[in-house]
Amino acid sequence: MAARRGRWTGLLARASAALLASGLVGALCAAPAAAGPAATADYPAVVEIDTVAPKVAHENENVTITGKVLNSGRTKLKSPTVKVRQPQARPMKTRSEIDLTESRTTPSTLDGLALDQPSEDVGDLEPGQSEDFTLTVPVSALKVRETGPYELAVDVWGSTGGEQPHPLGIGRTYLPYQGKDAAQPSQLAVVWPLTHAPVLVAQTMADADQTPVLRDDSLTAELTGDGRLNRLVEIGTGMPNLTWAIDPNLLDTVFAMTKSYRVQKPGTSGESASEENTVPGTGRDAATAWLAKLRTALASSGSEVVSLPYADPDLASIAHNGAGLNGMDNALRKAVTAGQITTEARLSVDARSDVAWPYRGLLDQRTASVAAVAGGRIVLVDGTSLPESEKLSFTPGAARSIGNGQTAVVSDPVLAAMFQPDLASTHDRTLTGQHFLAETMAIAHQQPEHPRGLLVLPPRTLTVGTAQALHDSVQEAAAGGWVAQATLEKVAGMPADKEANTSVPESYPSDATAGELSTAELSATMQLQDGVDQLMMILTRPERVRESFSATMVRSMSTEWRDQPKAGAEYRLGARTYLDNLKSAVRVVPKSVVTLPGDNATMLVSVKNGLTQSVGNLELHVTSTQPNRLRIDYPVQPLVLDGTTNSSLRFPVEAQVNGPVQVTAQLWTTGPDARPYGEAMEFTVDVTSVASGVAYVIVGGTVLMVLAGVRFSLQRKKRRAAGEVDEDPDRPVDGSAAAGTGTEPPSDPGPSSDAAPSSAADDTDRVAGDEKVDH
Repeated sequence: MAARRGRWTGLLARASAALLASGLVGALCAAPAAAGPAATADYPAVVEIDTVAPKVAHENENVTITGKVLNSGRTKLKSPTVKVRQPQARPMKTRSEIDLTESRTTPSTLDGLALDQPSEDVGDLEPGQSEDFTLTVPVSALKVRETGPYELAVDVWGSTGGEQPHPLGIGRTYLPYQGKDAAQPSQLAVVWPLTHAPVLVAQTMADADQTPVLRDDSLTAELTGDGRLNRLVEIGTGMPNLTWAIDPNLLDTVFAMTKSYRVQKPGTSGESASEENTVPGTGRDAATAWLAKLRTALASSGSEVVSLPYADPDLASIAHNGAGLNGMDNALRKAVTAGQITTEARLSVDARSDVAWPYRGLLDQRTASVAAVAGGRIVLVDGTSLPESEKLSFTPGAARSIGNGQTAVVSDPVLAAMFQPDLASTHDRTLTGQHFLAETMAIAHQQPEHPRGLLVLPPRTLTVGTAQALHDSVQEAAAGGWVAQATLEKVAGMPADKEANTSVPESYPSDATAGELSTAELSATMQLQDGVDQLMMILTRPERVRESFSATMVRSMSTEWRDQPKAGAEYRLGARTYLDNLKSAVRVVPKSVVTLPGDNATMLVSVKNGLTQSVGNLELHVTSTQPNRLRIDYPVQPLVLDGTTNSSLRFPVEAQVNGPVQVTAQLWTTGPDARPYGEAMEFTVDVTSVASGVAYVIVGGTVLMVLAGVRFSLQRKKRRAAGEVDEDPDRPVDGSAAAGTGTEPPSDPGPSSDAAPSSAADDTDRVAGDEKVDH
């Protein structure tokens, strides 16, 4: 069994790599049963089996097979005849035998012997020409008597020249035969996804109703007629005990479309919504009808509703590139809570929110941990992540404990692979359906007394053709009695097989990491919350923005972007640009130079509110880089602005000197968590006419020196005219030199040298004072 699982894992990995390389993102692996044998030079005829009726054979019935023969060679096929081969005498007891049948590409004796009847001559076929056929064969002619799956082969006999007729090609499928002996049915849960890439954006119209805005109107086509989501609801309605896995963001979007809504014009994703850059949406009637149809479907047949976290965030991307980001865990928990509330409110049903669905069901230890943070008590897992031991001789039940309080419900990798591609053609649907019936019948008869739980986990992007094939296959198996449709809850609660693999790997498939959201993308998304928090602090009606941006942040991390990476990048860029535009709508009006004509003046600084609602809880801080040259008396002023208005705040300033000084104006939020808001605005204040106190001091000092010199010169001339002799300039100031000579000092010495500066100083103060008064 392990070898078989390993071969399937390798095939799926190679198919995924090839499809990714060719740009077919989302078609992750090919359905083996739908591929069919390839034509070769020796076997140029391609046989396509389009229908098998009935799909399950019973005693005394006839089986009708329809299809076509195509000549893919370069020469004419002469007298080609289509025949049915009689299968081996016993059914395929093991799944390994089915696997061996799948591996054969050319006619073989293992395919049984060709019956003479029925046969149909389709006429000569030129290269590239095809012809339809219809064969009806009694079950008795096939000699199938024991319950189980058999090979059903149709081949073409003919020649390309003069040689004897021989097999030119073969087509294979399976024919389950239901005899009198029956096994206990396997409990089969089917996950039925209703998801869509986010189209609801953060913008709303500036009207009283906050009319919602979508990035495009593509969802309308999916909700009506042959649209994917409409057909999924119609097809799923006929399946009892179905487990619907629903993205609540899709429900919110469709609900928004049931009323008036707008759609962005191309190239306007980051702009505020207006009549000029949006057009009216057209999906109101389709959305209303689809929601009503979905509510009806969920109210019947014992349906189970799984509410995915809001917007279906990419758990694997977060686990590998964003688990440590600040606020991520809280965002995931909020997405789970909001998702359940939204689903139950929009659909009027009870919904469970404890189911985690990683991308493609691929699981490693880090993804399991993040799933636990998101409330994932049950984890939907693809079997390639938990391959079984080669010692295991049977298919184990889907449920098993993987630790940390989590139960993995594992989808068999072969069954999962069948429903991954788009089964658009009747041929593909028939081959896949018959293969599914054979595999599930073989599983039921491995241990007939020991029924087990099985899970079918299709892709999130389940197509209409694949959904129809899955519906028909499950219904047919249930009618045959070897499968019983069950909810996920029932299968998850079944006893686990002790031999089943419960070891979650540390590694993650390399082909699945290519489309992950990067650390930079997740980090930028989480930083949106910081910007929103800051914007909320100043808005008087924050509820008009808070909810839409919180939802947009989670939408930016949606798993749906795996298949649409370009659209995801554009969505994230639009959200960031719009938030930046909202924040920058409240800003200081730029200016370059402010001229002050004097030393005392009032400086005006303007603030603009470009939002439609009032803002508050703001202060304007104006700071001088050189307060010793330019002082701002009241540098902080509170600010409240009505919507779409400007306001100029007055700041008294006092200048000390002429010349330019750099000034910064910065908005701040108020409160205990005050922080700068927006970018600072820098400008220059140019002082052109200041009466500097330093100039007065310099002028006064100069006058003092000039007057002192003039006075000293006049006194000296007066003494010489009176015949007086200058005293010794080197004498001590106490007059000791005169005493030493025996000469008495004059009785009237005249003005002393100490008095002159004092007198001169008095005159100087008076002049300076006079000048101050005159000035």
